[in-house]
Amino acid sequence: MEKYQEKYEEWCNNPIFDEETKKELLAMKNDETEKKDSFYKDLEFGTAGLRGIVGVGTNRMNKYTVGKATQGLAQYIVKKGKQDRGVAIAYDSRHMSTEFSKQAALILNANGVKTYIFESLRPTPELSFAVRKLGCISGIVVTASHNPPKYNGYKVYWEDGSQITEPIDNEIIAEVNSINDFSKIKTITKEEAIEKGLYNIISLELDDMYLDELQKNTLNPEDIKKATDDLKIVYTPLHGTGGKLVKKLLERQGYKNVYIVKEQEEPNGDFPTVSYPNPEDPKAFEYAIKLAKEVGADIVLANDPDADRIGLQVKDSKTGEYVVFNGNMIGLTIAEYLISQKKEKGMLPKNPALIKTIVSSNMTDRICEYYGVELFLALTGFKNIAARIRQFEASNSNTYIMGYEESYGCLIGTHARDKDGLIAVMMLCEIAAYYKNRGLTLWDVIQKMYEKYGYYKEDQISVVLEGADGAVKIQEMMKNMRNNPPEKLGKYKVLKIMDCSSGIEKDIMTGEEMKIDLPKSNVLRYTLENDCWCAVRPSGTEPKIKFYMGVKGDSLEGAEKDLKDLIEAMREYTK
Repeated sequence: MEKYQEKYEEWCNNPIFDEETKKELLAMKNDETEKKDSFYKDLEFGTAGLRGIVGVGTNRMNKYTVGKATQGLAQYIVKKGKQDRGVAIAYDSRHMSTEFSKQAALILNANGVKTYIFESLRPTPELSFAVRKLGCISGIVVTASHNPPKYNGYKVYWEDGSQITEPIDNEIIAEVNSINDFSKIKTITKEEAIEKGLYNIISLELDDMYLDELQKNTLNPEDIKKATDDLKIVYTPLHGTGGKLVKKLLERQGYKNVYIVKEQEEPNGDFPTVSYPNPEDPKAFEYAIKLAKEVGADIVLANDPDADRIGLQVKDSKTGEYVVFNGNMIGLTIAEYLISQKKEKGMLPKNPALIKTIVSSNMTDRICEYYGVELFLALTGFKNIAARIRQFEASNSNTYIMGYEESYGCLIGTHARDKDGLIAVMMLCEIAAYYKNRGLTLWDVIQKMYEKYGYYKEDQISVVLEGADGAVKIQEMMKNMRNNPPEKLGKYKVLKIMDCSSGIEKDIMTGEEMKIDLPKSNVLRYTLENDCWCAVRPSGTEPKIKFYMGVKGDSLEGAEKDLKDLIEAMREYTK
């Protein structure tokens, strides 16, 4: 009998599973594909927590897999003797988010761990802030970020407000994996937990504290005041958590012409107006752009459902059309404004540092060189940027001013330790106001940056390979690229190959090998001629393999052509 069939039958016959679960199991009895994908493995509690399709089975998000993860976390916290410091819990608008978050709180409470839970949905960056502000040992966010509606997830944070990293992640994973019997998951009634002082609701005052911290990063309030009558802003939370707080934040900042997309303002786990609630996808802006054209908006902003990512489209005053800014363009626009204004005002700290991921734009390097800011690299995933911030604070070596990743996430300041889509909204509105007063759009600004630093363009392609067979295929693709390194990618010679799994970067010209200051990870990065590059890695949260590339051209059109050619060259490795 196949292993997945054994697990399926065990769930069917084990009295620990309730009648509702048994009904769902019966419904898939004759669907071998569904059974296999639901039971061929355990939903892995990895370094990013859990992420999966909501449903029954060992490879699905359900109250049993979430319960197991929470019991493991509780055991770890109790072993460390930190249960009195507590765990902060937030959740988004997805199906089962409320139920999973309350279940997690009560399992922690049953283990003697105090919890602080938001009374309704909140953005992920506010959870990171809450962990720090409340002095908690840990935090949980129930969210699948920008994944399709059938997904949900469970992310664990540690005491500095960052997602868990080495060695804590592996120690928690070991506790989770030690639970082989769902009957070992403890629970308690909400009434008993409240009576014991273990189940606590987070005060609404924390929202104001969070917004206060964001506003401390305002650089030019006078420009906001001057532009507020003319600047028009369209915003959508894409049925997620950002709506109320973004509206409040922009009101606090003094903007008068803020238009919220009504059809997408209310939280809804079905995401009925979008096929994919992802601000990286221009299709998610359909309703927002319609509204923007009606009101003549200068900028159009979107957060993903848990409001840690930011999407942006900008009006081109010459054509009247809206230009899509990708994650690199957003990060670069903010970096140029933030650093130039701080330098002009004498506000750059001693040893200022900017952090980017290894798949983010090389224009970042040129901006840092120009203003005398030290640039640091991190692996993909914002927890790796947070780890760099911890290093700065421990060694008192550098002062963090900003970090960003190409996947539409950035953090300005240190109020949190995760990407923050709300501060990104706030900063982009300020930048738009500043330049509107000078007769420029953000599209004009990025073009001036191209003229100043070079015509850098980046893109990525993803290959989705779901299920057990897909996971094997992804590993084969990585193995092939590692064992058969290319001498050229497109028209560009490969100058260096960085293999983050071995921690070595090899200079192809000289044969010299250098250790890299990055954690071990299944990532390959190729340095090419003319400040161009490529990288490849499996996604840590989705069943896909990602190929990234960046070029530097002599003109915008030339860079776009070069990028297109490099994408085609990389597609050969996706077959």
